[in-house]
Amino acid sequence: MRDALGSLPPLLVERLLGALELTVAELDLAGGSPDLAGLLGAPVTGTFSILSVGGQSEAINGAAVLEQLRPGVSSLVAELARRLATHPQVAALLTVEPGTTAEQDIAAAHGAAQLALAVATATAVLHRVGIHPWATEAPAVLGVAIGTAVLLLRQAPMPTGYATAVLARARAEYLLPRHSSGSALVSEHRFALLEGTDAPEVDFGGNGLVAVVPGGAVIRTGVESGHVRIMLSILDGPPPDVATGWEEIVEVSWQAAVGGASVLGPRAGESRLSRATPPWPGDYRLRVHAWGRDETDERDVEHYELVVWQAPAAPEIVHARTDRLGHRLRGEPEPARPQRPEAAYRWLRQSTLNVAATVTVVTGAGVPDVLRAFGADPTRPESMRALREDLMRRRSSDPWVAVLDVGGAVLAVEYNDWQGSTGPVLTRASAGGRAASMFWNVKALTRLSFAERGEVLLSVEPFGDLGAPPPVAEALVGLDFADHHRGKELMGLVAVQRFTGHGINAEDLARIESADVAFRILPDPPAL
Repeated sequence: MRDALGSLPPLLVERLLGALELTVAELDLAGGSPDLAGLLGAPVTGTFSILSVGGQSEAINGAAVLEQLRPGVSSLVAELARRLATHPQVAALLTVEPGTTAEQDIAAAHGAAQLALAVATATAVLHRVGIHPWATEAPAVLGVAIGTAVLLLRQAPMPTGYATAVLARARAEYLLPRHSSGSALVSEHRFALLEGTDAPEVDFGGNGLVAVVPGGAVIRTGVESGHVRIMLSILDGPPPDVATGWEEIVEVSWQAAVGGASVLGPRAGESRLSRATPPWPGDYRLRVHAWGRDETDERDVEHYELVVWQAPAAPEIVHARTDRLGHRLRGEPEPARPQRPEAAYRWLRQSTLNVAATVTVVTGAGVPDVLRAFGADPTRPESMRALREDLMRRRSSDPWVAVLDVGGAVLAVEYNDWQGSTGPVLTRASAGGRAASMFWNVKALTRLSFAERGEVLLSVEPFGDLGAPPPVAEALVGLDFADHHRGKELMGLVAVQRFTGHGINAEDLARIESADVAFRILPDPPAL
């Protein structure tokens, strides 16, 4: 009972108390009811104290006091209310009027009837179990009644017509286009877009990606279990073109019996993308895009885009078929696919630099020169751990940098800062050679920068064609920053390595962190 009452929003409890307090105080239902004290154990004797939290509802406090005075009284009220609900005469009073058709009206009438039963039962019982009148005032009675109503509503089926009303409301409020994202729970290499609740076992030998089943489709994943990222778009017509940058794209038709299909795993209720497709029956097209199914050893790489629109049934169309898994499932020889250059930096996604960092590589300068270029004092090293603790304690975002001489170049690593991407720092750092940096943060902001002999050659948010000058263009060959699947920060670090001849690896980062040395930065003042 206590948990049921506590599950409600405090404001709702207060509103119910305010609406019913005066009415309950005038109810007299105990006169014709028998003495029920014998259904409970012996009452509590002696003295006790009550501790209440300031601002807590009188209904909650009152119900708690009643349970202390007469242990089990709340359960007695709930049990008697459940039995009364099955009595033919009472059950008839709990039905919703036939003329009620709107979803919110049916729900309100259903809830009001169950609450009325709970209030009547609590009022009758609590005055016939030997509790002093001061403890059975309206707030306490309503606390027990509201908790009882919660229990009744959890068990009582919704009225006839409610499902139809919910569907009618969903159809009236459904607007196109709509876009959502989330994740799907994968089990046994599959998830589904279904009207039902179970993703069945199917054969993916046809196209290697998606199989149509009654009420939706099942999608084959590379990972055996876990989660994959999903983007879902519901359109009012076919997409204007076929997206690029995906490894597998297959388009199929499926028929909705009712509508409102959900993205789910083999077990129902695992996805936030529930009842996402249009809530009406008919024929639909589903275009499934997949990327990263071959990268099962990398976390959070595999992802999908599902695009749905209403259209007559049509033959299956395969727009792209390039991953190795698809070829295996179709019984075809696997293609030879050279590893992308950014694969060398995938270790970054499991490192301390995963969320945000700036990595700068400088040639033609020693560690002291690089530190001075950043605005740090090379004679004042500090413990990296102690510096972080100091900044956290002061809630400060003051910049700092850690450096490492890797022979022929100096690595400068900023954890969640960006001084290495600024013009003044790059100008000073590159005075004797080259400097390049890649910045990224949790907000998906990025900056890729190159400088040589004291001149910044390029510093941009990398996307599409960067229009780079010749010395930089060579470092960008084969890197498509418009392809968001590949990871901008990873491709940026490839470009930094190509431009300077040096990069950062997991061993370098481990050396920096084990050395536990950092330097505070005095940033350049903003340009006037």
